[in-house]
Amino acid sequence: MKDTIESMPAERPIEQEGFANRKLIRPSLNHNNHGQNHGPTPMDRRDRPDRNGAMGARKTAPPDQTNAENFYYQKQMQAKTPMVVVLHDGEEIHGVIEWYDRTCLKLNRTSQPNLMIYKPAIKYMYKEGENGKK
Repeated sequence: MKDTIESMPAERPIEQEGFANRKLIRPSLNHNNHGQNHGPTPMDRRDRPDRNGAMGARKTAPPDQTNAENFYYQKQMQAKTPMVVVLHDGEEIHGVIEWYDRTCLKLNRTSQPNLMIYKPAIKYMYKEGENGKK
């Protein structure tokens, strides 16, 4: 025969139940309780108007990218616009943008090797037909 043990409902100790139902009471920290007036009393933190907008939400940070740079590169790539890239040392590189990513550009050049240029090395760039002197 099987020995069966009757299951008993789990009971919570009375101490834990009483602890869970306690309500936290915070005393008011106004310093006027002695009858002395020391000037205007500071507002409690919970009574201050919310500076961050509704529901205490923090202000969102601006986006890392505006996509204007990406839009410009896409437009020049699709049109295969001849570009002039001026580096910080003053060197000018002529070519067509083949692709780009977050850190570099690849320029296709005619009768010269193609180049991958790191964006931090670029001073500015312009379309080959325009006056790009700055």
